[in-house]
Amino acid sequence: MTEQNPAPQDPFENAGDTRLWIERTGTRRYVGYNSRGATVQIGSVGDEDAFSPGELLKIALAGCSGLTSDAPLSRRLGPDYAATIRVGGMALRPEDRYDALADELTVDLSGLDQAEKAKLLVILQRAIEEHCTVGRTLNAGATTTFTVAGES
Repeated sequence: MTEQNPAPQDPFENAGDTRLWIERTGTRRYVGYNSRGATVQIGSVGDEDAFSPGELLKIALAGCSGLTSDAPLSRRLGPDYAATIRVGGMALRPEDRYDALADELTVDLSGLDQAEKAKLLVILQRAIEEHCTVGRTLNAGATTTFTVAGES
């Protein structure tokens, strides 16, 4: 039996054939785009109306946790449940990286009995650990590649 090597993957391929890019709009200011029409303002910490790249990383983690937990919570609490996910982590300045990030889901579980709550918490934890792509990527220590394309 011969193993076939998969075709090399385009490093810029995204789910749903979505294209992602940012464009410079000023000094240390960019706008991020996706091919579905969404935009996000990117700047430095403290810039009005913009997320810093580190804030976007944290928001991505919280967003992934929220989307991953949505189905199990909807099944148990109904489709209109309210939830907030708080996220944070301080950068290690000498190393220019985050050592740890944390997110915390706040949701009203008062309508569930103790056994239902305990079961739901296990389900949520397992769902996040197994299906939150952003958290799993961070935990696995993904590699990054940076290249410069342009005229010589």
